Amino acid sequence: MARKADLLAQAQQMGLAVTEKNTIAQIEEALDSAKKTDRHLQTTDKQDAAATTTAKAGKRSAKAIKEAEAKAAKEARKEAAQAKSAEVDQPAKPAKRPQARPRVERHGKKYLAAAKLVDRGKFYPLTEALELAVKTSAAKFDASIEMHARLSVDPRQADQNVRATLSLPEGTGKTVRVAVYAPESAHEAAKKAGADIVGEDDLLQRLEAGQIDFNVLITVPQLMPRLSRFAKLLGPRGLMPNPKSGTISANPAAAIKAAKAGRVEYRVDKQSIVHLAIGKASFGGARLTTNAKALVDSLNSVRPSNLKDTYIKSVYVAAAMGPGIKVDTASL
Repeated sequence: MARKADLLAQAQQMGLAVTEKNTIAQIEEALDSAKKTDRHLQTTDKQDAAATTTAKAGKRSAKAIKEAEAKAAKEARKEAAQAKSAEVDQPAKPAKRPQARPRVERHGKKYLAAAKLVDRGKFYPLTEALELAVKTSAAKFDASIEMHARLSVDPRQADQNVRATLSLPEGTGKTVRVAVYAPESAHEAAKKAGADIVGEDDLLQRLEAGQIDFNVLITVPQLMPRLSRFAKLLGPRGLMPNPKSGTISANPAAAIKAAKAGRVEYRVDKQSIVHLAIGKASFGGARLTTNAKALVDSLNSVRPSNLKDTYIKSVYVAAAMGPGIKVDTASL
């Protein structure tokens, strides 16, 4: 009876619902069950405490725990997305991009009005095409009239890389500022010929300061080596003197007069096209035709000797910011 009394006292301390009516075996079983439950709770508390305790580095660091949680969340989202896509019989079609407007509709009102005057399927005689180019010039300024000739040459071949200079009979319509780099003995003659800037060492100082206020630079052969250090400055602007363009000359006065008279340089581009402004809209059709024919004559004079195909394949004329006009090559 003393043993049963001790067991009942332990059971009451642990809050178990047992009485004297229960047998010793029943009381012991209840005590063992309560002790197991208590040990399990203590172990769980220790694990929770360990889980909430973070280390400075390693898998138990705050950063590692956060990355693991993010990875688990990503995997869960991925699985949910795969499950959702598996439920759908057919995948959803991607949204269609809005179609861009035709290029002609993206021009301004003035361009569209001018474009209505041009029959895009017609090849115009040269004079008529140039008169139409003047008429379709919608710019507020005196626009340049450009001529674009596609040639049947391969610019990658050295003997087909068409390049030349010519003097337009009616001029270019542009005010050309000419600078001359020459010895002091040639300065007076250069000024009389119409040079805007003449100098020697002082001109080099202007170049060193990046002061470029001229359109053409002319020099004499003996001073050309001193300009080589400015190749990166002058070359990209097309201002580096070159014997092919006539800007390296032993007679600067003659080169100045040629530059002022409307001498221009052209060169075929990678697409086998020659682009050149042949005057201003204010010239009118007749003067522009004279300059255009001078360009055609110059192109024919530098035709590669080994070329058997049709040399000038197509020609377009247009005002600056104006629509292109096809030219009948038979009228050239």
